[in-house]
Amino acid sequence: MPIKIQSELPAKEKLENENIFVMDETRAMHQDIRPLKVAILNVMPLKEETELQLLRVLSNTPLQVDVTFLNVKSHISQNTSASHLNKFYTCYDEIKDNKYDGLIITGAPVEQLKFEEVDYWEELCKIMEWSKTNVTSTLHICWGAQAGLYYHFGLDKKELPKKISGIYRHKVMNRKEPIVRGFDDEFYAPHSRYTEVPAKDVHACDKLKVLAESDEAGVFICLSEGGKQVFVTGHPEYDRYTLDNEYKRDLGKGLNPEIPANYYPDNNPENRPLLMWRSHSINLYSNWLNYYVYQNTPYDVESIGK
Repeated sequence: MPIKIQSELPAKEKLENENIFVMDETRAMHQDIRPLKVAILNVMPLKEETELQLLRVLSNTPLQVDVTFLNVKSHISQNTSASHLNKFYTCYDEIKDNKYDGLIITGAPVEQLKFEEVDYWEELCKIMEWSKTNVTSTLHICWGAQAGLYYHFGLDKKELPKKISGIYRHKVMNRKEPIVRGFDDEFYAPHSRYTEVPAKDVHACDKLKVLAESDEAGVFICLSEGGKQVFVTGHPEYDRYTLDNEYKRDLGKGLNPEIPANYYPDNNPENRPLLMWRSHSINLYSNWLNYYVYQNTPYDVESIGK
């Protein structure tokens, strides 16, 4: 899939070095097709790293995707330069009259705060409400999934006895939904969080359908309204070394973190982490784009919500 991004986005060169097909605005103008318009609300602290991870997993369908990066203006990023944000990001006020085929809401390291204590919560609520009428399908990731489940269905999160960090085994619960098409009966995916929405609460909500679950990490994929809203409680987009970097960062802060589960060979942080989730991660994002965005969106993007 060709991903249309801004010509000078730093992720472009890295993706091209991985033989991932990306195109800039000039080349895209000469393709006589309507690309899918996908907005990514990136509230992760290391935005450039998250950009690269998400663009990588969105790159494996024959669909052309025109990506718009969104940032919240009610929060000042401490880990991404203002010049990068000013150059490559826009905000809700500037796109609120637009329609999008898809929206991705990322996670954020704020899960130990109450939702209402997050400084951009009000702005996020506006975006989630806007998505009901202006977006064909919204994919919520990790804390973004917890925020979406709370906002749309009133399901609150609870703090865990200890942080879930590692690669966990999941079971497919319902093969009739296309989001898990091509998945094995059991598969692995990364998690990194201090809180969860209890599985019993998700199962008890008659507006939600659970598609994949872990005995250790709880519900992994659920959706509502036939895929209008998709919730993924982990981080399938993570790279091989993301959990390694988080673990060593927390060590450096003196937090005494546990070694990420099922991650390092022989449970030794000196060993190169095993990459056991990439194929299912790519499958997940490809299925979302194909079955819940492309197959459901009108040709005229302005018709979304009508």
